[in-house]
Amino acid sequence: MIKLSDAHILGAIISYIIGVFIVPLVIEYSKRNGLIDVPNERKIHTKPISRLGGVAIWASTMLTFLVLVFLSYYPYGSLLSGILIGGTLMFLLGLIDDVYNLNAKFKLFIQIAIATLVFLLGGRIDSVPFLTHLNLFVSYILTVLWIVGISNAVNFIDGVDGLAGSVVTVNSITLGLIAVAMYPPNTMSALIAFILAGSMLAFLTYNFNPAKIFMGDSGALFAGFLLATLSITGVMKAAALAIIIPFVVLAVPIMDVTFSTIRRILKGKSPFVADAEHIHHKLLKAGFSQNMTVAILTSLAIVAGAVASVFVGSIKHYVMYIFVLLIIMFVISLFSLLRKK
Repeated sequence: MIKLSDAHILGAIISYIIGVFIVPLVIEYSKRNGLIDVPNERKIHTKPISRLGGVAIWASTMLTFLVLVFLSYYPYGSLLSGILIGGTLMFLLGLIDDVYNLNAKFKLFIQIAIATLVFLLGGRIDSVPFLTHLNLFVSYILTVLWIVGISNAVNFIDGVDGLAGSVVTVNSITLGLIAVAMYPPNTMSALIAFILAGSMLAFLTYNFNPAKIFMGDSGALFAGFLLATLSITGVMKAAALAIIIPFVVLAVPIMDVTFSTIRRILKGKSPFVADAEHIHHKLLKAGFSQNMTVAILTSLAIVAGAVASVFVGSIKHYVMYIFVLLIIMFVISLFSLLRKK
């Protein structure tokens, strides 16, 4: 039976409560200072909307850790420091990009530097199927590719109201459940995952269609970075074929970033140049509404999370299914309520 510690439950609750109060403040600040996302031919929204949702997501996550310090729940360690410092740097990179629109190659260089920092602090991929001990160089290359790739993958799917937030919420809860169900449990990774889920649910309260705020590059890169590092530290050690698990859990963003990159390269375009041909764009062009597009891709993320549980022998499958059902019920209920507004 999966047993969540008080810290995990408390962390999710605290981050949600803090986030619900912070998001409206960020929306108001954005409007007063002109920090808004203006519609164009590549975007589907029709009016200016705050693009600083990442500020609320990052702040609620970090403030929750501060609260846990006072409650003596904080699990100290260099690896945790690497994740929080790296996440903060990724957030700041995205925030600067949201405000000043940085060059794509420069952003990639900084992302590689941040991933390198995490690697040096112990967050690394040290084995793959059939190779239990990678040499340092191969480990470094795989780690950087994974962290940079997943960070940008979340950014890629952030194109429909509520989509990226819903997928990240499902992904983080799934990673948290797997981490806490490992033997021995990885309490640090589980704690970060549940705190991220709470922060993201608070953001979603204001991000479902019609959205009042977008997470922006700051939120997408921060959330993607946490998912990437959590999958390295808390999931890839969970089973004999553990490297498969994060690929299944993060199937939706991985599929989108893979297809987008291949498509752009085949067309002779830079993989870093944004376009309107992502999976969610194709669903919209096929006639699905924004709400239905979110429902389809979020459901896919939930199914992927359930499938990933099969690879983790320590998880009772029926428990994972119950939690997955609770996730989708919560998201759909919140989604339905907000549609009526």
